[in-house]
Order: sequence, then C-alpha cells, then structure tokens
Amino acid sequence: MREKAEQLLRHMLGDDVRFRAGQGEAIHALVEERARVLVVQKTGWGKSIVYFIAAKLIRDQGGGPALLISPLLSLMRNQLEMAARVGIRAASINSANSTEWNDVEEELRRDRCDLLMVSPERLGSERFLSRTMPCVRRGIGLFVVDEAHCISDWGHDFRPDYRRIVRIVAALPSSVPVLATTATANDRVIADVQQQLGQKLRLLRGPLARESLRLQNVELAGEADRLAWLAHNVPHLSGSGIVYCLTVPDCERVAAWLRRCGVNAEAYHAGLDDGRRNQLEQQLLHNQVKALVATVALGMGFDKPDLGFVVHYQRPGSVVAYYQQIGRAGRALSNAPVVLLHGGTEDDRIQEYFIQSAFPTAEESRGVVDALAKCHGLRYSELLREVDITSARLEKALKLLEMDGAIARDNRAYFRTPNPWKPDAERAHRITGLRRAELQRMHEYVASRTCLLEFLERELDDPQAHACGKCAVCAGPFLPSGADPKLAAEAECFLCHADRPIEPRRMWPSPGVNSWKGRIASELCLAPGRALCAYGDAGWGEQVRAGKYQQHRLSDELVKAAADLIRQNWRPQPFPAWVTAIPSIRHPVLVANFGERLARALGVPYRMALRKTQNTAEQKLMHNSLHQVANLARAFEAVGCQVLAAPVLLVDDMVDSRWTMTVCGALLRQAGCEVVYPFALADSRGGGDTG
Repeated sequence: MREKAEQLLRHMLGDDVRFRAGQGEAIHALVEERARVLVVQKTGWGKSIVYFIAAKLIRDQGGGPALLISPLLSLMRNQLEMAARVGIRAASINSANSTEWNDVEEELRRDRCDLLMVSPERLGSERFLSRTMPCVRRGIGLFVVDEAHCISDWGHDFRPDYRRIVRIVAALPSSVPVLATTATANDRVIADVQQQLGQKLRLLRGPLARESLRLQNVELAGEADRLAWLAHNVPHLSGSGIVYCLTVPDCERVAAWLRRCGVNAEAYHAGLDDGRRNQLEQQLLHNQVKALVATVALGMGFDKPDLGFVVHYQRPGSVVAYYQQIGRAGRALSNAPVVLLHGGTEDDRIQEYFIQSAFPTAEESRGVVDALAKCHGLRYSELLREVDITSARLEKALKLLEMDGAIARDNRAYFRTPNPWKPDAERAHRITGLRRAELQRMHEYVASRTCLLEFLERELDDPQAHACGKCAVCAGPFLPSGADPKLAAEAECFLCHADRPIEPRRMWPSPGVNSWKGRIASELCLAPGRALCAYGDAGWGEQVRAGKYQQHRLSDELVKAAADLIRQNWRPQPFPAWVTAIPSIRHPVLVANFGERLARALGVPYRMALRKTQNTAEQKLMHNSLHQVANLARAFEAVGCQVLAAPVLLVDDMVDSRWTMTVCGALLRQAGCEVVYPFALADSRGGGDTG
C-alpha cells in the first residue's frame, strides 16, 4: 500500500515529492486498517493529499467513492481544481450548482465519481438523501469531514449542520474508514470531536507553527488611520494577498478606497453571486489582483501556496479564528507578513453583535416549539409570521431543534414531535461565556509582549510551541506602526463621501400583511435612494449618532453634507421638487427640523405630508420583515392637502430594513406623488452583515 501511495503522490505532484511526516501514517490507517482518524495539522500541511490518495487507493480496491463534507463554496471550488490536477474524478453538490445535480447523480450511477463533495446542509436535504445517495452503487468507501472543529460548539466556528455528521458516522458500518481534519482545534475541541465521533477516533497531531509567517500588530485608533495605513503599505507587500474585514460594508468600503489609491483590490463576500466569487478567486490565484478585501467567506482551506500576505482591517473575535485566517498566507514562501490592525471601540461593538446573535435565545426557541405545537405543520414563512425572530436566527433555531429531536420536517413544513424538550439554557450560557473569554484573549494577544506566533500556538495547545524569532515582538516591527497624516486626511474626506445606496423593495414579505402581498405594484414603488453614511462610521456616522442621542439636534454640517451629496454626487432626475420627512411620536422634532433645513438648502419647499396615527413599537425591536410590516400597518397616513404631484425627497435619520420608507413611499404615491426618493442620514445595516 505504501509503495502504491508514493507512486500516486509522485504522479500527482512530481517525481521529487515525498510524504510529509504523518501523511503516510494517516493513509495507512484509513486504507489498511479502515480506522477512524482525526488529523490535527497546520494549514498547508497537506490534509487534502491524505484523503485524495486514500480515496483513490480504496477505489482501486473496489470500494465506493469518498464522501467529503466541506463547509465553504470557495473551499469546494479549490478542492475540485486540485482533484482534477491530481487525477481524481471529483464532483460537488451544493447550493450554487443545482443545475448540475442531475449530471452528478448520473456519474454516481455509472460509478464514474471517485469523490463527492457536499456542504453539511445537504445532509438534511430530502433530495440528497432520497435521490443522490441511492446513486452510490457500491456504498461510501471513505467518509471525510473537513474542518472538523465545526462539529464542536466549543470551536470558533461551530455550525449546527455539522451535528448531522455525528449521526451519520454512528450509523456507518465499521468497515468504512472515517477521516476528520482540522488545523484549528485546541485540546478542549479535540476532546469534544472525539466524543462526538466516537472514542475509537484515533488522533494524529503535529506541530502547528507556520515558520514562514511574520506577525505584527499595529494599533490605530480611527478608521481613517487604518485606511491610510493600508494605502501606504499594501502596494509595497510582495505578491497578492487578502485583507480581512468583519462586515460586508467594510469590505466594499475598503476595496473602493484602495482602488482610489491605485491598488488593484476587489471586495469578496457571500453577498456576491457565485460566478463573481469564482472569478475573484481565480484572479487571486493567478495574481491578477493585488488584494481581495474579504469576509470569512474566503477562509477555511482556500489554497494559494504563494499567497504573499494577510492583513486584518479589524480585530477578529477569537485567537483561534485569527490563526485559521492567517494560515492562508505563505504556504510555499519563506516569508509572509501578517498584520493585525486594531484600536478604538468599533471592533468590540461588532463582536458583541456576533456574540449576541450566535445562538437563538431560550425564548426564541420556545416560541418556535410552541408555534409548532399549536399548528399541524408550519412552513418557514409561516413560522416567521408566528414568531418574531430574524430569518438567520430562525434557521439556527430550526436546525438545533431538529438535532435535539424536538421538531421534524416533512417536505417544506415543520412539525412538533412527541419528544420532550426544554431549552438548553446552560449550553447557550456556556457558549456566550466562551465567546467573551475568547474576545478577552484576543485583547491580550494584541497587547502581547511575548512572541506572537508562540501566543497563537499555545492558544491551540500545541505541545511544541516556541518563540519564532521573527515576529514584531521577537525581532522588532518590520512595517510602519503609524499612519501617514496626509493619507489619513484623504481617508477622512473619502469616508465623508462614502454614501450608500438605498435599493427599493420590490416584494412584500411572504405570506403578506393585509393587502400588502406579493410584488409591490410599480406605481407604489420607491425610486432608488441614498444614505449619507454608515451609522457610527468615521465619516459622518459619529455625528449622526451624537446628534440623535446626545445633542438631540442634527447639525448644520450634516445638512450641508446631505445637500452637497444630493446636488453634486447623486443628482437624481427628475430632481426633487419638495421635501417631506418620516414623522415620529417619540422624536417629533428631530427629523422634521432636519428636513426643513435640508429643503431650504436645496431651495425647495418642505411639507408635512405624512402623519403618524399610532404610537407603534420601535421598528428596531421587530426582528423580521413580516413583523416589521405588520407593525407599520395603519401606523401612517398621507395628508392629502400637503402632497404635491411633483417628485419628493422622503427624509429619515436612519434606514435599516427599508420597510418604513417603503410603506410611507407607497402612501405618498397613492396620494398622487409621481416619484419618491428615499434619503437617510445613516444606514444602520451591517452589524451582522458578515458573509
């Protein structure tokens, strides 16, 4: 077996290539002993080589194809390309390639597939279980769990769908070998994964140090300083790299700034369609872009051996997550700079949002269970109507409740099972405490006066942790620790002109509220609008925050900035002939006063064309579109005598879900207004917009 494995390795990668320490041992355990193995090795060690060669050897022995559970589309694409290069017939079934599913199933039926890659979500899909898996004629030959730390809720990236894997592994015949791999598991996570996958799971663990990484932390208090640092330093870093951001809006803003400064940079996140993400990955792989400014959507397992650098624009919430992300750099290089920018309070504010939204609360889970207990099956959209919970949290709640056996799914409807259930408050409390402890450790890392790489290794319980001798603590800073004042001033100006689009809603939420159902009629739709800034950002965002909650008056500077944006940059056509504002019972003067001053600055009349008829709950307390729209039903009315038929600028201080703007705009249009342009001072979306 060893000789065949070495032949395959040379055929795949070249005559002078040899197995790294531990690779041959892992392959032998899988192929010869049919063992269950957990491999914990540093990023770039070659875990994929283990399962590619093991899968090929098992196929040559007459076994069935390998089934690989992989968590990210970018990782799957990367693995498919590598499999093709090394002669493995691999295919993928995921949310982005549904048009190819029939072809993949036909290849499985004809036994022409050596390795099938699926996301963990597919394991709960009726189509996959009832149609795809029966196509595997000889049964699964090897079961592979990539990024196995996702199984453990102690891990930095726990995913409920990974718990489905536990049941599958328990049901597999003992003759089917199992391989679980990760580069980011400390002792506690390893113990949990072993418990989940069975105590017979054999641990193969190696040193985690990546000798090529050269680490530095740079403290910069403001967003403008961070942008200035990037503009000055990224062009001088060798090769192509990744700049990580915490949110989608930050990715877009940082990429736009770098392009303005002459750096070939593009934003990468889950909000892009699959074709665009694939295009950007290829550009990075072939050094056709200097940097991708990315969320963690470009993360685990993405393999570019010559990736030159990784810079974090903001501080991650976990040391282990940080280690996983910087592991993209320098796999085939002797030196790869890795820099973490940090400072101020913004990073903690975003991380607190992540912590609070990580798990559904006990009350939310109870609400889902109670709603299903009262009804004989509810669809997803019907549950959103019954329970005021965000779509993302409902999805997590459903997965966890299904794992707990409290609910079951039949086609597209969910049902309450007869199994007893009560909220696991201890687990939620434990995980929240763990996340806060991880955040504290991240604070300690950026303030560390000992070797930075050794700090990361010890956090991962690496028994061979040692000082690297080349990080900024060991050998001194290798990149500037401050921002160029001139560039910082330019960045400040850039942020003050970083307006954001307000795209009009086209559909009412399903299944609808009163007469608001289906597609929004074109004669009721808003026109595209603008927000002056992102709430709380370093441009105008802090002024909006202070004006609303401290001074209780929006400044004349904001009036001028808004007028300049509308007249000089936006210039909507036809131009607004008058201005009105969203009325408020809680803050009756704030927005109306701003709207009047903005109208004077634009040289058009201000009219009080809307009236608030009910003192409804604050929109920010409503968590999904159905409840947000229901909260607005009969809350406003148009004052007919104040409505002009000419185009209007509809003003509010904040925009988030866009439903208040949508409803009020529809009322104005019903009253005879021909065009309604929404305008907000600040876009408060983005706290959880992280994909």
